Amino acid sequence: MKEKTINHLGIIIDGNRRWAKKRGLPTFEGHKKGIDKVKKAIEWANKRGIKNLTFFVFSTENWKRSKKEVDYLMKLAEEMIKDYEDTAKKEKIRIRVIGQKEKLPKSLQKEIEKVENSTKNNKKMTVNFALSYGGRNEIVEVVKKIIEKKIPLEKINEKTISQNLWTTDLDLLIRTGKEKRLSNFLLWQSAYSELYFSSKYWPDFTEKDLEKALNDYYSRQRRFGK
Repeated sequence: MKEKTINHLGIIIDGNRRWAKKRGLPTFEGHKKGIDKVKKAIEWANKRGIKNLTFFVFSTENWKRSKKEVDYLMKLAEEMIKDYEDTAKKEKIRIRVIGQKEKLPKSLQKEIEKVENSTKNNKKMTVNFALSYGGRNEIVEVVKKIIEKKIPLEKINEKTISQNLWTTDLDLLIRTGKEKRLSNFLLWQSAYSELYFSSKYWPDFTEKDLEKALNDYYSRQRRFGK
């Protein structure tokens, strides 16, 4: 790989349920494998000097799934954030959760607040977990924030919007699971991002697959409309 890196990598971790179904396993087993792979992916990205990494873990649309599955996913998210705190502190990684945090279970909200506070000064890398997240909802929240700040109409521009988003512009977006769509993920931030689609389900995604995606990214010319 070339001696350069990217500032912000986003990953849509798709295919956990289909991975489990293909193997005749319960859906929950696929989600568990998926969370384990998230921890590995943080390690791989950190090793490559990526400064910002955002995982699409649970969308605003995912609330439509069965209560049993949603409850399990919330439990998994809480366990992951809780278990990863010590590693994050050791590796100087900042942990953030973006999305409708007020809709999450109270115990998860409490754990999020604890981990965000304990890692807020870490500078080596920032890892964002998008939970109850939707790109359109984020833009709506930005509009509300701008109104609350009473920013004059003539001073509202693209820079104003960007400054009030939850994350920075996205350089590369990887989606696993064979699907080829954004699914309402980081819509504003991905305006000029490079897209990479993997045919693998997320639990099968490897470090070599990440390397392949990064090398593909580095081989492209980003012209930004020029």
